[in-house]
Amino acid sequence: MRIRDLRAYPVSVPVPAGSGVTLGVGRAVKRDAVIVKVTTDCGLVGYGESHHGRAHTTIAHFINTALRDMALGHDAGDTVGIWRRIYERQVRGMGLGAACVLAMSGLDMALWDIRGKAAGLPLYRLLGGSSRPLAAYAGGVALGWQEPDSLVQEASGHVERGYTAIKLRIGDRVERDLARVAAVRKALGDGVRIMTDAMMAYSLEDAARAMPALDELNVGWLEEPFAPHDYRSYELARPFGKLPFAAGENHYTRFEFTRLIDDRVVSVLQPDLSKAGGLTECLRIAAMASAYHLPVHPHISMTGINMAATVHFLCAVDNPGYFEADASRNNLLRDELVHAPYALDGNGCVRPLEAPGIGVEVDEEFLLKHPPIEGPAYVQ
Repeated sequence: MRIRDLRAYPVSVPVPAGSGVTLGVGRAVKRDAVIVKVTTDCGLVGYGESHHGRAHTTIAHFINTALRDMALGHDAGDTVGIWRRIYERQVRGMGLGAACVLAMSGLDMALWDIRGKAAGLPLYRLLGGSSRPLAAYAGGVALGWQEPDSLVQEASGHVERGYTAIKLRIGDRVERDLARVAAVRKALGDGVRIMTDAMMAYSLEDAARAMPALDELNVGWLEEPFAPHDYRSYELARPFGKLPFAAGENHYTRFEFTRLIDDRVVSVLQPDLSKAGGLTECLRIAAMASAYHLPVHPHISMTGINMAATVHFLCAVDNPGYFEADASRNNLLRDELVHAPYALDGNGCVRPLEAPGIGVEVDEEFLLKHPPIEGPAYVQ
């Protein structure tokens, strides 16, 4: 079962005017993604997603050139060997770092999709897991900066649909952040868990003001208040409050997660299968976290391919945390590129798909109808 072809497709979907969410990085005007397709000599096809890294055409070009040359002709089932080959030659050997890890993540995911299809097993079973309900929170590119009344309306709609946990985007002025969180807490009561994501926008002074109030509001975690490698600020801010720090969506490979774990400051780990090195590497990260009794709460990327794969991953590790459900509106990469990557039950939980591999069917016509759009995905 040799790799006959490897191709990456950069795609973009415009966000309809008036429906874009505003976050700390700006107002969303489009969604970008990189879809990776691997074809074997026996005709099996696997799909994965590489995170776009705000440079979707660049990541796709890297896959279609450097990674393609390194993957063609190799055993598609040798996920560990291919991962090691790319890492040693491109990341460790050439210093390409995060860009290469983003690229290889989608390739690795596609290879696992092929392995599941070859075995005739859904991915979670191939990995030794079982189908079980996973608690989900409403997140994704949603619940951004808006007036408290509007935010309450949006959050209440998610709860009505069955979610028992939501994540709010903060990182605005502290007083505005706290007003939004307080309004949602008052409206939803203590029965709904609220998490917050500052999107690396806080200073130490902001954290010192926000964290005691977030404790009072019974917030589940504060995600990425600081830049991912600003370990000193995380350490200095730890005494400001009791709520856990969450991080990991912008950390790459187990080698960076080692420090997150060893520093004992971040206790909510959030690797992304499309960013941290693929399924092969995220399984290693989860195993490291398990040794410290830490759950993993994966970050999701843009498409239903990543979302479905993430549910399988959580069902195959012994320390699963929340599944981050993309609760945004008008996400064609979730709803039209594939069909139903997950479904929410009445108890706020999701289960893995049962078809072989990742379990989604990719509409290749969608890839051709949505070519890459140049320019930033967020504008101020």
